[in-house]
Amino acid sequence: MTTLYADVIVDISREALDRPFSYIVPEELRERIAPGSVVRVPFGKGGRLIRGFVIRLSGNCGYEPEKMKEIAEAVTDDETSEGKLIALASWMSRTYGGAEVLALKTVLPAKKKIGGHYVRRVSLTDTGRAREYLRGLSPRYTGRIRVIEILLKAGMLPVPELLEKAQVSVSVVRSLEKDGIICILETEEYRKVVHEAEMLPADQLTEEQEKAVSYIKAEWKGSNRPFLLTGVTGSGKTLVYMEMIAEILEEGRQAIVLIPEIALTRQTVLRFVRRFGESVSFLNSRLSAGEKYDQMKAAKRGDVSIMVGPRSALFTPFPKLGLIIIDEEQEETYHSETAPRYHARDTAIERAALENAHVIMGSATPSMRSSFCVRNGTYAGTFLKNRYGNAVLPETQIVDMRKEMESGSRSIFSGVLLSEMRACLERKEQIMLFLNRRGYAGYVACRSCGFVVKCPHCDVSLTQHINGRLICHYCGFEMPELKECPECGSKYIGGFSVGTEQVEESVRREFPEARVLRMDMDTTRGKEGHSSILKAFDEGRADILVGTQMIVKGHDFPSVTLVGVLMADLSLNESDYRSAEHTFQLITQAVGRAGRGKKKGKAVIQTYHPEHYAVQCASAQDYEGFYKEEIAFRTIMDYPPVGTLLAVLGSSTDERLLTTGMMYIRKYIDRLDPKKTLYAIGPAPQAVGKIKDHFREAIYLRSDDPEKLIRARKFIEEYLKINKGFAKINIQFDFNV
Repeated sequence: MTTLYADVIVDISREALDRPFSYIVPEELRERIAPGSVVRVPFGKGGRLIRGFVIRLSGNCGYEPEKMKEIAEAVTDDETSEGKLIALASWMSRTYGGAEVLALKTVLPAKKKIGGHYVRRVSLTDTGRAREYLRGLSPRYTGRIRVIEILLKAGMLPVPELLEKAQVSVSVVRSLEKDGIICILETEEYRKVVHEAEMLPADQLTEEQEKAVSYIKAEWKGSNRPFLLTGVTGSGKTLVYMEMIAEILEEGRQAIVLIPEIALTRQTVLRFVRRFGESVSFLNSRLSAGEKYDQMKAAKRGDVSIMVGPRSALFTPFPKLGLIIIDEEQEETYHSETAPRYHARDTAIERAALENAHVIMGSATPSMRSSFCVRNGTYAGTFLKNRYGNAVLPETQIVDMRKEMESGSRSIFSGVLLSEMRACLERKEQIMLFLNRRGYAGYVACRSCGFVVKCPHCDVSLTQHINGRLICHYCGFEMPELKECPECGSKYIGGFSVGTEQVEESVRREFPEARVLRMDMDTTRGKEGHSSILKAFDEGRADILVGTQMIVKGHDFPSVTLVGVLMADLSLNESDYRSAEHTFQLITQAVGRAGRGKKKGKAVIQTYHPEHYAVQCASAQDYEGFYKEEIAFRTIMDYPPVGTLLAVLGSSTDERLLTTGMMYIRKYIDRLDPKKTLYAIGPAPQAVGKIKDHFREAIYLRSDDPEKLIRARKFIEEYLKINKGFAKINIQFDFNV
C-alpha cells in the first residue's frame, strides 16, 4: 500500500498557514483522517504531542519518509469550528482553483492576535464598612463623599464614568483604594459594535408567511435541500427569516445572515437586535481590526448567536452552526473577485452540508441559477405574492426617452418625472432617484432611435475604449468609432455617461428648496458613511435621496412614495450575457422601494428601450414572465444556468508577455480537447483591459457538463506549474462569470 501523507498546521494564525508540517498517516488512521480533522502530532526535538489540523492529504511528499514522523492520534471527539472551516477551504480550493493557502486565509478568522480591550471598574469592598467610613469623614472631603454615595447606589461603575459623575480626579479614587474602601477590577470586554435598541415583540405573521414557515419546517424534516424564498418587494421575507432563526436558537445553535451591501448593515442589524437583543452582532470591512477580532472571538465562545454581514461573515467560527440566510441572493457582491473566486451562495451550501445546517436564500428577483435549481428540484422553494401590512405594489409608468428627445428635451429628467417629483414634495413625502450606472465604461447608442452597437458574433454590446475603438470583450471583435447611426443615419450617436453628482446638481437646480442627499462610493468612504446618510433620510432630514445600486437593495423607508429610475437600460447594454437579468433585477428592486408604508407609491422608469421584456416585466413585477423569456435565450446560447462557463483570467504588467502566454494556454486547451467537446473563445481583452498598469485578458470555456470544466482547470493549473514562463503572469479561474 502506498504511503499517505498529511500536511498539518499546528497553529491557527495567519503566518502559520504558509508553513504546514508533513506527517505520515498510519494505516490504522487512514479511514479516520480527512482535511479538517483534528489530530495530535509529535512536534519539535522533544516530540511533545500537540494538537493540529489536517489541511490536505497526498500520496507524494518532498521529504525522505524514514526521516518523517507519524500522526500519533486522530481526535474524533474534538470537532472544532476551525476543523470544519479547514475542510471548507479544501473544498473551495478543489472547486475554484488557486493556491490552497489563499482559501485557508479566506475562511480562517484568526489573523495576527489583537490586544484585548480591558475596562477598569470600581466597586465598594464592603458596603457596611463604606457607610461607617462615610460617617467618620470630615465634610471637607466632598469628593470622597460623592464617590462613596454614588457607589452605594450604583454598585459598580467604570472608572471614567465614576470620575465624571462624582466630578473628582483619579487621586481621590486612589486614596479610597489605599484606605481599603473601594477596589478596582480590570476585566476584558468585547469591543461593542452593536448599539443597544429597545427589544420589541415579534411581528404577527400573515397567513401567507405562516404557510412559508410551515413549508420550510417540513423541508427541514425531509431532504433538507437549500430553500429559495421568493417574494415581491415588501412581502416580509425578513420576518420569515426571523421565525426560522428563532427555531434554530431554541435548539442551541447559531445563525449567519448574509447581506449583499455594507449599506444594509444598519437597518438589518437594528431589526434583528429588536427581536433577538444582545445575541446579535455584525461584521464588515468598516470595523477596526480589534472590533473584528472581538466579534469572531465572541462567536467562537458562543457569546453571540446571530452574525450579520456581507460575504466574509460566512466564515464566522460558530461551534454549532444551524442556519445560513442569504438575503438578496442574486447580488453579484456574493461572488469574490479575488482568488479564490468563490461564490458565497454555493460555498454556504457546502458549509451547511459539512455542518448539518440549513440554508435559506431570499429575493424578490432570484438569480436565474437559483430559479433554475428550484425548477429542477435541486432546491426547494415557495413564493410570497403579497406585500406585508396590506401595502400595495407601486403604480409604474414607463417613459420613452426617445420621445423626450424628439420633443427637444435635453434634461436628465422626463416631464413626467419632474411633475411627479413636484407633487410629491408638495405632499411632504420622500423621493428616491436611482441612477443605473452599470456599464458606465460606455456602451454606444443612438439617442434618436435607441440603436445600440453590438458584436455580430456574441449578441452583446461593444464597449467604447479611450482610443475610440469599439471592442467585444467576449471574442475580441473590433470596429472603428461610428460617426452616424447605421440604423437611422442620425449624428446623435455616442457613448453614454452620467453620474450621481450630475443628477444631484440637476435636482438642486430644479428644486432649490428640496433637501438632497447623495449616496455613492464617494460619499460613503468613512466608517459611518452608509449609516449616517441612511439614518438622516430615515429620520426625514432629507426629501430626496440620489444614489446608485446601493440605495435600492433591501432598504425600507415608509415615507418614500416616489422612485425615479434614471437610464434604466444602461445595464441592458453592458458586455455581458446577463445584462437583461441585471436590468430586470435592478429596476424591480428600485421600483419596490416605493409605497412600503401606508401610502401608495409610484415609480417612473425612464428608458430608451421601453419594449424590452426586462423593462416590461420589471415594471409589472412579473418575475415568471421574465424567467420564461430569459431561460429561452440562455438555452439557445448554452449560457449558465443551462450550461457552465469557465473564465481563464490573465493579467501582467507586460502586455506582450500576457498576449503570448494567453495564446499558449489557448493552444494547450485545443490540444487538451481535440474533439471540441468544450466551446472555447478568446483570448480577448477583459471588460476593463487595464487596471493599475496591469493588462488583462481572458479565455472563456463553455460546457453543459461542469465536471469537464473542473478537469480542464486542473490540467491548465498543472500546465502552468510545469512552464516557468508563466511566473510573471497572474492566472486565475472564475466559474459562471
